[in-house]
Parts: sequence; C-alpha cells; structure tokens
Amino acid sequence: MAQLLTSGTLLKDRYRIVAPIGQGGMGAVYRAEDTLLPGRLCAVKELALGPDFEREAAEQLRQQFRREASILARLDHPNLPKVSDYFSEGDREYLVMDYVAGNDLSLVVNEARSRGEFLPQERVLAWADQLCDALTYLHTQSPPILHRDIKPSNIKLTPSDLIKLVDFGLVKVLATDEERTITVVQGRGTAAYTPLEQYGDDETHTSIRSDIYALGATLYHLLTGLPPATARQRFLDPEAFVPPRTINPHISPVVEEAILQAMALHPNDRPPDVESFRRLLHRPSTPLTRLRTSLQAEPRPDWRMALRRHLPLLMAALFLVAVAVLLTP
Repeated sequence: MAQLLTSGTLLKDRYRIVAPIGQGGMGAVYRAEDTLLPGRLCAVKELALGPDFEREAAEQLRQQFRREASILARLDHPNLPKVSDYFSEGDREYLVMDYVAGNDLSLVVNEARSRGEFLPQERVLAWADQLCDALTYLHTQSPPILHRDIKPSNIKLTPSDLIKLVDFGLVKVLATDEERTITVVQGRGTAAYTPLEQYGDDETHTSIRSDIYALGATLYHLLTGLPPATARQRFLDPEAFVPPRTINPHISPVVEEAILQAMALHPNDRPPDVESFRRLLHRPSTPLTRLRTSLQAEPRPDWRMALRRHLPLLMAALFLVAVAVLLTP
C-alpha cells in the first residue's frame, strides 16, 4: 500500500492536500483546497501503484485510470460529482472532482438501525428517484456508461437532501460493436450488491441490468437496515434470501415486488432499463398484488412434516387399496 500524502502537499501547483478521506490497495482519496479558486474544496482521487506491480500491469492500470478520467470529465448531472481535472505527477495519477459534503447512506441507515428504526419508505423512494435520474443519464450516454459499484457507501447525502452517486472506480463503457463491456478500472464491486454476471474476470458480460441489480440491492439495504444475501449465496441456497417485507413489514407490497424483480438472478428477469424499474417502484397497488401479498404472508405448510405426521394413515390406506385390488375378480 502506497504511503499517504501529508497534509499541505501541493499537487500540480494548485491542489493543497487537507486530509485523506479513504484509502485502498491502489491509492487514496483526499480532501483538498483549490488554491486558484479560494474557498473551493475538492476531492482528489489518487492511483498509486506500489513496487510490487509488474511494469506492464502498472502501465495498463495507469492507461485505464486516464481513460476513466476522460470519460467522467465530460459528464454533467446534478446527482453526479463534477470531474474538473486529471493529471500525472511522478508515478501517480490524479483525478479531481467536486467535494461532496455530508454522510454516505451506509452511515445514515446504520444510525437508524442503532436506534431500532427503519428509514421511512417515502424518503428512500425520493432518494431512489434521484439515483434513477443519475443512472438514466449514465446509461443513455453514447456509448452507455455503467457504474458497477452502486451501494449505500457510494451514495452521499448532502445537507439539502440531494443525492450524489460517487466513486466511479469500477465505471465501464458499454461497447457498441458487441454486447460486452470494456473495463476502465479493474474491480468486481461489493458482494452484497453484485449480480452473478459480474463475478469472474474482467471479460465477464455485464449490462445496464447489472446496475439495476445493484440499485435493487441498495434499496433492500436502505429499507431493511441489512444487506441482502449475495447472489452467489442465493444461487447455492435460495432460502438464504430473506424477502424485505419479512424484515420490515412497513415496506409496501409494490415496492417489495419491484426490488425482487430488480434482484432477479438472471439478467433477463430484471427490468430492461432504469425507467422501467422506477415505474415498478411507483406502480399503484392492485387487488391482485394485495391478494398475492396476503397469500405470501400465510405460513407455508411443510409437506415433509405433514407426510411424516400422516404416514401411518397413508400406509393403511395403501394396504386397503392393495387388498381390494387382490380380492377383485
């Protein structure tokens, strides 16, 4: 792990480091002051590869980082941090973006859980609408851009209740000549929010529906206070997945059904785009939905237990049937 920059370090004769915000295996993110625009705070993302990296692999990562920066620099949306600069200094790469004040949603949901409370559904849906706005903007770029790491800790909530989707460390550009994605910066996301198709190496097929899965898993966490079972756990043991209304009965049946569709294991079973998912979240409740929910709420009989309980009667009935068949001329 590379050594952190010290407070006061000046980058590009412009950005003065204030303090680190976070650190990972290949770099860090810092809060910094823009000395050319007094009073402006910014976030500086750093790619710092240690001596353990092979020369060829390190150069590939640097090229990917620069490509990510060039992609993000052209984006302009109120729910995304604005990238304003990127540059190299020594053997490190830097990306400069707006500093977003406020807490991330993982802290918000954890605080509510510590109080024994659930976040109100209406407030979570208001955040979901902002996230849908940001993702629709990304997915309708030419070519489309995938985030690939949507989760509560990558969503900042400003003091004005504005949502910002941050940390594009896994951003991908969707290739136009084939149904495959091109890695910009390596990584596979966070397990609880990562669909099955995103597991594996960087050639794994992902699509807009991969972001929809992560968005559904994020809403599951925000509404229940708990991260969902991973896609791998669910594939190996379907009973590992707990429906959200089992944890929080205040979730409406319509919202639960939308989340379950978004988190379908097979991509084709998910909504085809973010706007379709948004419509599912806000769909009016129907008598059929209420009936289905009521039936799902009923305890399901365990047929194995029932069979063991009535096995003597079943055996007696089978014996009488056999006797009747033998005595019939």
